Amino acid sequence: MKAILACSAMALALACATAPADAKGCIKGAVVGGAAGHFAGHHGVLGAAAGCVIGRHQANKAERQHQQAQPPQRSTTGSR
Repeated sequence: MKAILACSAMALALACATAPADAKGCIKGAVVGGAAGHFAGHHGVLGAAAGCVIGRHQANKAERQHQQAQPPQRSTTGSR
């Protein structure tokens, strides 16, 4: 039990160490992961931390795909 608590505390500390502006995907993942972890053995905090990491990864992946799909923009400043 102490090992699980220590791992949960470490995961929570790592999750809190990230920049709060980069929360896209984290909140939804944390809610889903927390609920799944709670029902899968009362490990809601661990599930929430894992869900946040996975949600953030999925948001980054979607953002990369979105940026690759857009054509590069031309600059309107410079020579006339």
